[in-house]
Amino acid sequence: MLCYNASLIRSILKTLSRRVVLKRRLPKDLGRTPLFVTPESALAFWRFDISKVDPFLLSIVHELVRPGITVWDIGANVGLFAFAAASLGATVLAVEPDPWLSSLLRRSTVLNRLPVTVISAAVSDSQGLAKLYFSDDGRASNSLIGDGSSQTVLTVTLDWLLNYFSAPQVLKIDVEGSEYSVLKGSERVLQSLPTIFAEVSQNHEPVGALLEKAGYEFFAARDHDRQALRRPARDTLARPRK
Repeated sequence: MLCYNASLIRSILKTLSRRVVLKRRLPKDLGRTPLFVTPESALAFWRFDISKVDPFLLSIVHELVRPGITVWDIGANVGLFAFAAASLGATVLAVEPDPWLSSLLRRSTVLNRLPVTVISAAVSDSQGLAKLYFSDDGRASNSLIGDGSSQTVLTVTLDWLLNYFSAPQVLKIDVEGSEYSVLKGSERVLQSLPTIFAEVSQNHEPVGALLEKAGYEFFAARDHDRQALRRPARDTLARPRK
C-alpha cells in the first residue's frame, strides 16, 4: 500500500510539474544566486532549499572551480552546475539541447547577470541534426538515444565550439548515454587537458580507451578518497596523468 501511494503521489507531482517554472536561489556559499528551475526536469526542484536537490553536484563545483577559469557544462539542464560555477568566478559555456530548458537558462542569465553563455544544441561527434527523445522520467533524462516522442535539434562538436570559445579548464558532461559520441568530437579540446567530471552510463570501455589515449586517469567522483578506477564509471572524475 505504501509503495502504491508513493507511486501515485509521484505520478500526480509529475502531472502538476508540466511547464511549471520556479525561482530559486543557490546556497549562501554560492552567493544566493537566483535562477529559474522546473520540477518537470527533476521533481526535487519542488524543494525550496535548492542545496538539498543535488548536494553532491554542488560539492564538485566547490572542488573544481576557481575564479578566472573557463567551464563548459555539456548537458546543462536548468544550470545548477553552470550558475554555481559562475557564482565562484568562472566564465561558463552552458550547452543544452532541450529548447525549453535552454530558454530557462537564458532567462536565468538575464535574472542573475552572471557570465554564462547558453547554446541550444546537442553535442555529438558530428555537426548536423538529430532527434532528441523526451523521457517519461523528466526532462533531465532526455537523450539522443531512445524512441517515442522527439524533437529535431542541432548537433555540434566540442571541437567546433572551440572555434568560438576559450578552451575549458573544467569540462562537465551529463548527456544520458551519449558520452562516447561527445568525446569522439573533442580531440582538440582534450589536447588542452581540462579536468573532466562526467556521468558515464554507456560505452565504458570505449570512453576509457579514448581518454587514456588522451592522457587521462580516472577516479570515483563520489569516493572521498578518490579511488582510482580501471575504467570510467557512472560518476567519474578524469584528470590528466601527472
